[in-house]
Amino acid sequence: MRRLAALLLIAAGAAGAQTRYEGLCDASAGVALDARHFVVADDEHNKLSVYQRGEPKRVGQVDLKFLKADKEADLEGAAQVGQRIYWIGSHARNSSGEVRKDRHRFFATEIVGTTVEPVGKPYTALLADLLAAPALAPLKLADAAGRAAEAEGGLNIEGLAAAADGSLLIGLRNPIPLGKAVVVPLLNPAELVDGKGPARFGAVIRLDLGGRGVRSIERVGAGYLIAAGPAADTGTFALFRWSGKAAEAPSPVQLDLNALRPEALFAWPDGHVTLLSDDGGVMVGKKACKDADKAKRSFRTLDFRP
Repeated sequence: MRRLAALLLIAAGAAGAQTRYEGLCDASAGVALDARHFVVADDEHNKLSVYQRGEPKRVGQVDLKFLKADKEADLEGAAQVGQRIYWIGSHARNSSGEVRKDRHRFFATEIVGTTVEPVGKPYTALLADLLAAPALAPLKLADAAGRAAEAEGGLNIEGLAAAADGSLLIGLRNPIPLGKAVVVPLLNPAELVDGKGPARFGAVIRLDLGGRGVRSIERVGAGYLIAAGPAADTGTFALFRWSGKAAEAPSPVQLDLNALRPEALFAWPDGHVTLLSDDGGVMVGKKACKDADKAKRSFRTLDFRP
């Protein structure tokens, strides 16, 4: 009976209706600003968009010129600590295996009313710190960093979550060594945006997500929710609940994703969670959404209570 009750609890997250928001396709990270507003990163542009919950048109936009990135920073993860939101780029090569230093960005914004403002300085040496860390040597990240983001064994950061002590968890979409996803604790995020590197890391955590990597990770209550997906474009997506303890395995959450491509999720103050779909490849007429007319670009979300 206890096992049945636990399974029912895991499946208890009844999903609400999908909502479509306009103005961008490649929703890649998000955070609730208050009970009604949220901010979203788009991995194709160096801008953040602010939306009101349930309203399709954005109500604000923040230009990230302070990143000093000539091309897209490929923003993929966000984590809130108090009034501060940390953001992270993929730190990955492009699909052709070419180095894209503009993607080497870790930075912070502060919540100001219903928008955000950049704070501190962008940190650009995180990849170098990852490759130099002795504790991470078994991951062979130097080899991974030399490959295209979605190539087998390539390096691609996509998840970022806050821990209870103010540190962060970095989730990797790729590589997935021995079929287990990689999560790396970042111990000193505040120091990095204050220009006081290098980064310090905790012990690597490896999670069984059914052969998938981390697409998004979010602290919800005393634990975490993880959106998991393939390292490349093809494969299945799933949602997991995890206690946050390295020795404990994640549990699958029974949620009908209904053709969504989960790329981000975040929690609201009322306990609900919003899942964001990266719809850049969804066809809009004869064009992929990210190539469609700006007026036709949009992304889908799914609200549920875990």
